Parts: sequence; C-alpha cells; structure tokens
Amino acid sequence: MLSPDSILSRIGSPADLKTLTDKDLDLLAAEMRAELLGVVGRRAAHFASNLGVVELCLALHLTFDFARDRLIWDTGHQIYPHKLITGRAAELHTIRTKGGLMGYPNPAESPYDLFMTGHAGCAPSTALGLKLGDEIMGRDDAHSVAVIGDGAFPSGIVFEALNHASGSQSKLLVILNDNKMSICPPVGGIANTLDRARMSKTYHDWNKRLKSLVPTIPLVGETADRWLQQFKDAIKATLQHGMLFEELGFTYLGPIDGHDLKGLRTYLEKVKAMSGPILLHVLTNKGQGFEPAVKDPVKFHAPNPFRKAKEGIVPLKVSSGETYTDAFSSALFDACANDPRVVVLTAAMCEGNKLQKVRETFPKQFLDVGICESHAVALAGGMAKAGARPVVDIYSTFLQRSYDQIFQEVALQNLPVVFCLDRAGLVGADGPTHHGSYDLAYMRVFPNMVVMAPGDRRDVGPMLDFALGHDAPVSIRYPRAYLESVERDAAPIELGQAEVIEWESDGMIVACGAMLGACVRAAERLHDRYGLHVGVINARFVKPLDRATIGKAIEEAGFVLTVEEGCLPGGFGSAVLEAANDAGLPTHHVRRLGLPDRFVLHAERDEQLAEVGLDVDGITAAALELARAVGLEFTDLGPASATEPGAASSNGDAHSNGSAVVAGSPSEK
Repeated sequence: MLSPDSILSRIGSPADLKTLTDKDLDLLAAEMRAELLGVVGRRAAHFASNLGVVELCLALHLTFDFARDRLIWDTGHQIYPHKLITGRAAELHTIRTKGGLMGYPNPAESPYDLFMTGHAGCAPSTALGLKLGDEIMGRDDAHSVAVIGDGAFPSGIVFEALNHASGSQSKLLVILNDNKMSICPPVGGIANTLDRARMSKTYHDWNKRLKSLVPTIPLVGETADRWLQQFKDAIKATLQHGMLFEELGFTYLGPIDGHDLKGLRTYLEKVKAMSGPILLHVLTNKGQGFEPAVKDPVKFHAPNPFRKAKEGIVPLKVSSGETYTDAFSSALFDACANDPRVVVLTAAMCEGNKLQKVRETFPKQFLDVGICESHAVALAGGMAKAGARPVVDIYSTFLQRSYDQIFQEVALQNLPVVFCLDRAGLVGADGPTHHGSYDLAYMRVFPNMVVMAPGDRRDVGPMLDFALGHDAPVSIRYPRAYLESVERDAAPIELGQAEVIEWESDGMIVACGAMLGACVRAAERLHDRYGLHVGVINARFVKPLDRATIGKAIEEAGFVLTVEEGCLPGGFGSAVLEAANDAGLPTHHVRRLGLPDRFVLHAERDEQLAEVGLDVDGITAAALELARAVGLEFTDLGPASATEPGAASSNGDAHSNGSAVVAGSPSEK
C-alpha cells in the first residue's frame, strides 16, 4: 500500500512532478518500482515491462503537458507507472480486480488515458490520427507521442502509419522502447537491425567526440550544423548498415539510455523544438531495478504472486491442475512427432501457448513470426498449398487482427489450415481487450470453415486429430481454464455430429464447448432440487451444426437452452435458431445464454462467468425461467446435492453418468 510519507503520495497529477528536484525524482522512481513489486506480491500482473519504463514515463510527463498533448502507450500493459503519477497511486493495489483499476489504459479512469489499448502495433496510427484531428480542430501546437516496443514494431500496421506520417510531414513523435524483448524474444530482420544499432558503441563514441569538437571547428551557423549532420549520417550508414528510419522519412535520434532520466529529458526537449515526424530510439531493460526480472524477462512478464526473500523468489500462490492450453500443447507435440508435415505457427506467444517443448524438440516444425498475426495466417495458407499441415495457434482476441487473411488466403482457397484459438471466452483480469468473445461469430460465417469446440478433456486430442485429417480449414476454440472431465463413454469425433450426454423430456441444455461441465452440473441441480428432467447435449460442432440431433431436441423437449461462452449476436445460439427456422420448427421454447452485447470488465474469470450468468447458478436460473415460461411445474426442494453452494464438496465427485470433475481457474500468463 502507498506510504503517506512517500514522495509518490504527494503526486496528484503530472504537474506535481515539476516541483521535484533531480534527487527527489530518483527517489520517486525507486518508490514507483517498490509499488510495482507490491502489486505482484498480491496477484498476477504485468511486471517486467512496467519496471522498464519508469524513467521514460517520468521524462515524458516532465517534458510534455498531456492534459493537452497526446500520449498513447502501445499494447498498454506497461501503463502502471503512468497510472501512478496521474492520480491513481492510492488505487494501484486494486489493479486487475473486479471494480478496481484496469491493467491497461482506460479512459473511464483518467483523461490521461486516451484509448483502451491492448493489441500491439496500433499506437503510431492512433497518435497520428490524434495529431491530424487536432490540426483540423485548430490545435496545431499540441504534441502527439506514441510509445511502442521493439516487439510490436515489426507489425504491419506500424509501417503503414510510418509511411503515412512521412507523407503528411505532420509533427509526430514515435518513441521506440527497445528492451530486446516482446513477451518472448523478438524475431526477424527488424530485431536484427535493432541489435546492430544497440551494439554500435563506436557511433556513440564518435557522437560524444563530435560534441566536444564542435566549438573548435572553424565553421559557423548553418554550415557547421549541416557538415556535422552529414558526418554523423555517414558514420551511422557505415556502422548501422543503413539508416532504416531516415529512409522511411523520419528524423532518427538515438539510441539513448532509457534509464538516464536527465538525458531523456534533454532529448525530449530537443524533440519538442523539431518539426516533422521523429523517431526517438530509447534503450531500456525489461525488469529494470529487479535483477531476477532483468535476467529472466519472459518468466517475469506476468508472474504469479511472489515475495522477495533472502533465499530468492518465493511463490505465494501456485497454480495446480492441467489447463486446456496444456492439453492442446501436448496434443500438438504428439502431432508433430507423428507427422513431419505438421507445422505450428504462433505470433510471439510461444510462452503463453505453452509451445516451448514443441519449439525445442521440433525446431523445423515451429515458427514464431512475431506480433504479425495477418502474416502468420497468410503464411499458413502458403504452407498448406504446398502440402504442409499448418496449425495457427493464436489467442482468439489476437486472431481477429488477421480476419481478411482467414477469408482470402485460407477459406476462399479451401486450404487445410487448423486454427487453435486459445483464451476463447472470458479471460479474467486482462479484461475486455483480451476476451475471446467473437470467434464463434466471426469464424462460422466463412464457407468451407469447420468450427469446433471441445466440451472437456476427452474431446481435445480427438478434435485435433480430426482437424489435421480434414481437407479444409478448421477452427478449434478453448478457454483459459482448467480442464474438466465429464464421465461418459465419449463418442468419436465425426464431422457435424453432436454428442448426447443425457436425453430428457422436460428440457435439453445444448452446451457449446467448455460450458459442458457447468451445464451437466446445472442439469443435476435441476433434477435433484427441482425435480425437472433436463438432458444435456455436447454440441462439439458449431459448423456444420448437428441439425438432426438439435432439431430433435427442439421438437421433443419442453424447452431448449443453448449455452455458449461467446457473444450472442451471430454465435452458436444464433446458428441453432437459424437451423430451426430453416426446418420450420417452432422456437418459442428456445432461449440463448451467452455473453451480453456489452464489454465485460476485468475481474477474476469465475466472477465474470457469474456476472453474465454462465456459472451453474446462472444456467440453472435461466433454465427455471424458461421452464416457467413454457408451463412446466416444479417445486424447490432446497439444497440436495454436492453441487449446491456450501455443500461438502465444492468440486463434486463423479458419482453418476454425466458428472463433472471440476477445478478452479488458472492465473493469467
């Protein structure tokens, strides 16, 4: 918690920074890092990236007035220091909790947060848009600044923005925060170029010598300035193998030390007086001020809670149980081992998707393309055309960035690309920028696309095997959650075939994907407590839909409730209603349960599921409401099973056919 005696406690807005001495600012930076360490002592949070931008954040707010100037933090997970000095220090302990501060920029919290950013690479575009908009509105003197990391820099949209900024010649400052890291180490030619820039110490030595020599050079005015710049350009061209950013039309400055607060302020003041687009190359250490994070920035990108002790790092909460991500990673490993045509592609999320074993064991069958999702999908299309079996393993929220390539380079060509959509549904503390809410709706519209969702552990391996053997594109989505197992004799995976867990006459719950376990427990409660006979269908396929099985349920059951952890507009329930309409079936007794038509804010995943009615209580309540609406009679007998709140076993034992073995919710990577 924030100490009342600290310098940080006296910072109510960035204007208060200007009253501090250089010594005070150094102490403030240390206090800010201590606050960040306190956050990860309580919950999983983005850590190393925030430690790395403390001085940069202070320098920016000391140089510019972002009450009127513009500042966009790309991706946004390094926003914590910015929040500390924009009036939110006392609330930082609430970050990433329900009702607390968001772990990303949030305009609802502060006028200093302009966009709710959570996807990489967009800051230069939005910052340029702000600048051009300000010019249209008569605010020509307002500065616009985008801070973007080296991991995000190779994204295609970045170069689209740089190209436009160069052509417009509007004043835009792009700060390249170069810490040699994304979430995983950066890859590709841009990363290599930046490596060469970092290693050009000879250039820095020449630059310092030139500054000392300037007073002795017998040239004056513009002639001296022009000669000096030409000489520096020649040195840069020789030592850095070309001036990439100058060739793109930007004035390039750097690289400079991103932890030298005084030096940063000096450069930023110079930039304020310059015109046109400028790129300031700043070198920072991810994890600065906390040696374990500096040594292992991947591990400390978003660590689970820990405390610092003499014996080292002590975990405070250890996750247990196998997740869907674990299961798919294992299945992908087996697929690579069994078929050399299988190639796994990811977009800078090897760690998040738990693909390290695949990368290390099958290096020729693993590709990390960096934060370039569109390229990953088009690349996969080309590989599939050549005969390979590519698997694109990307979070649902990030796959949206490649929507046109899914259409044009995969679905239209009817190529056998498998999409593994991790983090589908609600993701917990990362909040609305990261929820995988829309993939069912955006995938099922494409001709040739097969859309699947495993109901539990037993579906994972067989679904991937089916997808890799299918000669058309396939999408498989799964949540950030622990695996469940519904006890049954699992039916084989067959194209467009659902699985009946239990058939009953009062009602049928049609579960889409990992909602299966909760639906089974709700059906048990409806029977044990209310005397209703409600069956469950594991849909498995969203497209092609099992029209025969689900149509039979609509015809025979008293009610039908579809349950999905995805948006209702265009989602699984909509597909059921469309099929019923096509078949001329009545739908007055059919209801859809899913994510509401609004953005669900950050909280624990279990809290979010309860908020939107997708936990056992919510599914039960929706079924009871529907049962009343269709005239079914039932009586509340009170708690009568282990699935009831407060019962002896919160997990529920596998005591009958269709019972679910349930774990909690894993922490975010």
